[in-house]
Amino acid sequence: MNIPIIELFSSIQGEGPYVGARQIFMRLPNCNLACPYCDTPFGPTAELRYEQVPGTKVFQREPNPVSPERLLALLRNFDLKLHHSLSVTGGEPLLWAEELVVLLPLLRQEGLKIYLETNGTLTEQLKLVLPLVDYISMDIKLPFRGQSFWPEHEEFLRLGMGKNIFVKIVVDAASTWSELEQARDLIAGINENILTVLQPVTATHGVMTPEARQMLDWQEFFLQKLTSVRVIPQTHVLQGQL
Repeated sequence: MNIPIIELFSSIQGEGPYVGARQIFMRLPNCNLACPYCDTPFGPTAELRYEQVPGTKVFQREPNPVSPERLLALLRNFDLKLHHSLSVTGGEPLLWAEELVVLLPLLRQEGLKIYLETNGTLTEQLKLVLPLVDYISMDIKLPFRGQSFWPEHEEFLRLGMGKNIFVKIVVDAASTWSELEQARDLIAGINENILTVLQPVTATHGVMTPEARQMLDWQEFFLQKLTSVRVIPQTHVLQGQL
């Protein structure tokens, strides 16, 4: 089963508790949300963009969709032993759950751990791929444009508890105490020991980064009910990494 891939490259993880770890990134197209701070183009592309030599920003092109055999050949050009895992990211990669059920076992046979980056809303799709992933980076999306996702997030997090899962919450200067309280209490109601990352948004599209005092106050607020809460910005942006 072929799968469309926007880009494939080796770099460092720039977000969350595995920041700085070397990963291979496989970015898939499309998303079921439209977050106002999204900084990643995720529309379908006619070609896969492939950076064979990490850090050069020199890309080769491969036609989409890509066969599993061709993807494996491209991956083998990297030294797989250097990498903590393969990040399946997007967009929202769980939109391709049926394709991933075919592809992920082949990647695991290459010795790669699978690190799923997801917006935490597609529970039925998670059920399909859950046995095939090792790490889950799950977003909790604070409400935007009249939309909220609390029931979906709660169900998703409960389902993912059998895996190495952490929660990431992107916050901006306009985030409210009531939104943060609902997110905190949702996590605490499942397990107070779930690692939670507060990620100050990188200013974009008019969405502003919180002030330092806000981040400290919010972290203190989360720590009233959770045992492990970290403030981690997007470090790959700071370093100019892909």
